[in-house]
Amino acid sequence: MPKRPSDATPSPVSGLLAHSRAPLPDEPTPLLGNRTPRQFMRRYWQKKPLLIRQAIPDIAAPLSREALFELADLDDVESRLITHFRNTWNLEHGPFAPDELPSSKKREWTLLVQGVNLHDDRAHALMNRFRFIPDARLDDLMISYATDGGGVGPHFDSYDVFLLQVHGKRRWRFGAQRDLSLKPGLPLKVLQHFEPAEEWVLEPGDMLYLPPHIAHDGIAEGECMTASIGFRAPSAHELTAQFLYHLAERMGDASDGPKGNARYRDPAQEPVSSPAALPPLLIDRVGAILANINWNEKDIAAFLGTYLSEPKANVVFDPPERVLNEQKFVERAKKTGVRLDRKTILLYDARSFFVNGEAEVLLSKMKKWLPELADTRCLQAKRFVTLTDESSMTALLHEWYCAGWLRIGALP
Repeated sequence: MPKRPSDATPSPVSGLLAHSRAPLPDEPTPLLGNRTPRQFMRRYWQKKPLLIRQAIPDIAAPLSREALFELADLDDVESRLITHFRNTWNLEHGPFAPDELPSSKKREWTLLVQGVNLHDDRAHALMNRFRFIPDARLDDLMISYATDGGGVGPHFDSYDVFLLQVHGKRRWRFGAQRDLSLKPGLPLKVLQHFEPAEEWVLEPGDMLYLPPHIAHDGIAEGECMTASIGFRAPSAHELTAQFLYHLAERMGDASDGPKGNARYRDPAQEPVSSPAALPPLLIDRVGAILANINWNEKDIAAFLGTYLSEPKANVVFDPPERVLNEQKFVERAKKTGVRLDRKTILLYDARSFFVNGEAEVLLSKMKKWLPELADTRCLQAKRFVTLTDESSMTALLHEWYCAGWLRIGALP
């Protein structure tokens, strides 16, 4: 199995990214063109595009070209190769061995690698700069590598995206348009009639924010890399289907007697001469059963917490090579602190916390530290020491550590 870039070439997280954090709601920041997050959310979020020059000055690509290609060779990493050779679009899905990718000297091809933040500390720290938007909406950081002339064609996304140039130059054309019809017969969703309203060349550190459904087309000018910070935007159909499935599971797990799992009964059913016809009594009785299904705000929150914290299907957690017992784990954490694994999703509300798709009651003694761990994604050594009097807390963190959900040592 190919080695991960972080395993093959361990390197410290750059100081710039190691100490990065999301700006506070009313803190002006270069990331948003010296606007505050509150100003950005009110004026631009899901409303209109925004070009930000030098959002992150002196930025470097989180991964080298070679390290990105190594990631694309892993089974648990989603990657796509898009070529536009001889004016023909082609799409292939990874993993890709190094010799399966075109030469970097060949024009008009693009490699898209999803979820780079799950595999690289620098990419993870870069994505954390955007945590002024709730984690429940933040999806992943994708890196697009392209050779000269490379792109994915004019298209639109159904979600918000920040397009941050991290290496080389890319020319972006974009604009709102009513006609979102696609060219037929292509493996990609390429707009049939693209009519851009604006055009800009982005250099390293520049960033373009695009709301959903803004048509755009990015073409590499020479070799380049673009980091795309995308957001979750499930459809109403998806949310409805998943919520009803969640309710059905909870009803199946209910232990309040046989009512929820009672079998269908029809003692008043009359004999029929048309056996293939749906009996009106069946329709009425099932309608009455479904009418009894109800939910409240607590059910909705429980659904969202588990659904939005569930890792993607290709996410694999790596437990420690040498697992420390609980006592040694506590001793080490007292000295170095702990941090959530890059792949761990930890959310909470007033009643519960949700970690990697699992829901637990937020006990009063947890309220002193679990929201802090979720918000900062780490507990420094001094902070961890205050937990050691609560054996149930250290036992829980040790359990997460054994599963690979938690790591010993806070970020520098």
